Amino acid sequence: MIEIKNIQKSYGAFHALKNISLSFRTGETTVIVGPSGSGKSTLLRTLNLLEVPESGILKNGEFVVDFGAKISKDTMMAIRKETAMVFQSFNLFPHLSVLDNVIEGPFTVLRLSKADATARAKNLLKKVGLADKLDNYPEQLSGGQQQRVAIARALAMQPEFVLFDEPTSALDPELEAEVLRVLKELASEKLSMIIVTHNLDFAREAADRIIFLEDGVVGFDGPTDEFFKHSNDPRIAHFISSITI
Repeated sequence: MIEIKNIQKSYGAFHALKNISLSFRTGETTVIVGPSGSGKSTLLRTLNLLEVPESGILKNGEFVVDFGAKISKDTMMAIRKETAMVFQSFNLFPHLSVLDNVIEGPFTVLRLSKADATARAKNLLKKVGLADKLDNYPEQLSGGQQQRVAIARALAMQPEFVLFDEPTSALDPELEAEVLRVLKELASEKLSMIIVTHNLDFAREAADRIIFLEDGVVGFDGPTDEFFKHSNDPRIAHFISSITI
């Protein structure tokens, strides 16, 4: 489980996260939604310390971080090993093949043998439908294929949680569907995922829980059905209707 308490994050005069307290349970798919600029990506990046708040507490398993104090390099690395991030822009190594992109982390960070890292990578690339692309380079792939490689690369680290920051926002609808199919399959397998997205249809189908964020404040935190069917909050109702249309 990941817990955050009383998180505050600002960029100059802009208050991005305002005293946020949340918990993220293992085995669940949590989807974070909200209007642009609401703090969704900042919140996600806080969970693996790509963003460091001014104050608050982060608990990830046995690790506890007090953002009011200095964070040691060892603590930061330990927290980051518990999570893996999938970005909008894929961030693959252009000079490495698909297989080598997925092998890199397990081999260099986790110290797996080359044989074990390769076996793990091949299994994961098969899982995301790219078993025939092992020797290709990123520039030879579509955007959807590159994002599926990025997902395989994240899974290869066997993190406790996988974090997705708008993983399909750079893709056209057909390529987006490729990636969403993989995410739905992972959700059905009870992988622990936290996903920032604007795709409410995907959220409706795959999420166990929805968090609605606006102006750096949590406006809803609860089951998916309740968010879509039973919320009496007019702001949420307007958001859903606007995004759906």
